[in-house]
Amino acid sequence: MNQIPKTPSTYPTTPDGRYFVVKERLWRLSNPRLDAQVREGLVKALMDARREVGAAGRRGDEEGKALARSRVDEAKRGLGERGPVWWSDGAPDFNRRLVKNTPYAQWFDRLGQMGEASP
Repeated sequence: MNQIPKTPSTYPTTPDGRYFVVKERLWRLSNPRLDAQVREGLVKALMDARREVGAAGRRGDEEGKALARSRVDEAKRGLGERGPVWWSDGAPDFNRRLVKNTPYAQWFDRLGQMGEASP
């Protein structure tokens, strides 16, 4: 059976467009202001690095896996998903936090009441 891969658009996105929610945890979205070609290059680098993490793991190559993980981190930082925030209004970063412990809690509760909360 073919499964459709999960993407951030599959999950609820905060009203300000900064995060998506998976299992009640916030995950920072990519910087929407990135140039399309830059974004494409970074996504390709990210996918290549993720594949290399898996390949190194299957080979038992811990050094290769660590190097590939650093490339994943570098691509995610370039996309704005890690590191300094890409917004400029001074709002704090809630990446990887439980949504119930953030200012997004009421918004997420309302989604649950409407049956739209993340799986």
